[in-house]
Order: sequence, then structure tokens, then C-alpha cells
Amino acid sequence: MTTATELTGQTALVTGGTAGIGLACARLLAGAGATVIVTGRDHRRGAAAVGRISGRASFVAADLSDAGAVQALVERAGEVDILVNNAASFPGALTVDQDVTAFETTFDTNVRGTYFLTAGLVPGMLRRHRGSIVNITSMVASKGVGGASTYGASKAAVEALTRSWAAEFGPYGVRVNSVAPGPTKTEGVAAQWGDTNDELGRALPLGRTADPEEIAHAVLFLASPRASFITGSTLHADGGGTAV
Repeated sequence: MTTATELTGQTALVTGGTAGIGLACARLLAGAGATVIVTGRDHRRGAAAVGRISGRASFVAADLSDAGAVQALVERAGEVDILVNNAASFPGALTVDQDVTAFETTFDTNVRGTYFLTAGLVPGMLRRHRGSIVNITSMVASKGVGGASTYGASKAAVEALTRSWAAEFGPYGVRVNSVAPGPTKTEGVAAQWGDTNDELGRALPLGRTADPEEIAHAVLFLASPRASFITGSTLHADGGGTAV
């Protein structure tokens, strides 16, 4: 059972933390006692998000598709105990229609940004022999969905990073896991996928889309001491989507 002091004394960084799953994660982590840093590209959305987080929270503007911005974020964040790699670009397009620029932005954000933010922040975790990294991936990393080839491939890459990092960082007491959400009700997904998201939800064994908080509870569990012997795993919070 989560307590308000479970993560006291720890600092959590949540990328893409101004809305949707990221904001839900930030609120739960703060509710468990962590000091939370949220990132995003919009200062106004960042200020609004901080206002919705109970506890110690701050906002840092960062575009994870920009390598220079990632390095600046590493320097600004300082020592971090919990890293939630949530920021993502998720274009929807058939392969024959995929725009090259959108393809590159997706991999720059979802893979390169995640990789080098982790590479910049994990040395402190390794020195302290503690830390938890949770990567937000997707059901479409392991389940074929038409129109999601670019996004799905980028998230499959992140799940491969999860396994590799678990092997690299585990001897130093740092755990790395993924949460793979199914269709989830967020503003970003609604804007990009529209009714398709609801259709995917209705096709799941549970017959609906998820609320962001349902995904965030899975993240909080993996970030917390309650998951102290779990690393290199992907938790499928997808309403049974990958089971059938």
C-alpha cells in the first residue's frame, strides 16, 4: 500500500509531465513524498501542471527531440533518484504515407532523447547504488496496429533499452523497467488518433480505454521499494490487449 512518505527524500523527474500520463505520474509520485520535476515544451502548461501537483514540484522546459536541450536538462535537473521517461511523439500514418520529418522527430524524441537523458542522469544513481528508471512504452511495441509502425518501432526500441539497461545498471542497485499502456484517454492521443483510440479500447478484453491514473499507478509501483526485486520487465497495462 502506498504511503505519503514512501518516496520522501527522493527526487523524481518526469518527462512530458504537463498532461496525460506524465502529469498523473507526477501527481502520484509527489503524493508519495517525492520532490518532482516535470518537463515539457510549453511554459504555460508547465506552470499549470505544477499548480495541480500537491507537494514540492517544479517545471523545466525541454524539447527531448533536441540533443542540446537534453544535455541542458541533465545539467538543470541535478541528482535524480527516479526517472520516468514519458515524453513521446506519436504520429499516426500508414507506412506508404509516413513523412520523413515526422519519422525522424519520433525517433529523436522517443529513442535518442530517452537514451541520452538516461545516460546523463544515471551516473549519479550508479554512484549512490540506488535508483529506479521507468520507461513508458506502448502496447503497439509488441502488437501490430496499422498506422502505428513508426511509433511502435520506436517504443520497441525503448523496451530493448530497458532490458539492456537492467543488465548494465543492476549490479549497481539501479532498476530499469517499462510500463506499456494500451489505449489511454489523454489530450495528446485524442488530438492525434481521434476516434481510433476509442475503437482500439473497445476491442480490448476489458472493452475500454484507460484513464491516465491507471497507468500512473503501475509506474508508481515500479518506481517504489515495493518493486525492489523487479528489473528488466515490461508491465503491460493494456486491458489485455497483448494477451489476445
